[in-house]
Amino acid sequence: MCRNIRQLHNFEPPATPDEVHAAALQYVRKVGGASKPSQANQEAYDVAVAAVAEATQRLLDSLVTSAPPKDREVEAEKARARARLRYA
Repeated sequence: MCRNIRQLHNFEPPATPDEVHAAALQYVRKVGGASKPSQANQEAYDVAVAAVAEATQRLLDSLVTSAPPKDREVEAEKARARARLRYA
């Protein structure tokens, strides 16, 4: 799948609507095969992004877990450390 889509479940604070929208946009761009759709396809992309964002938010709202919420800063630092190893 797309590496730019980040896990949104089980974080404190919860995922924002902007994060959900960004994930939906990345998904639709990947599936649609274009990061910037033509004017003829822009409306189709916009409708798809809205639908995927809505479904994503419903999913996040309905998921349950017994694991403690993750800290965004700790997870970001782990990702930076992995990137340093990968690209060093």
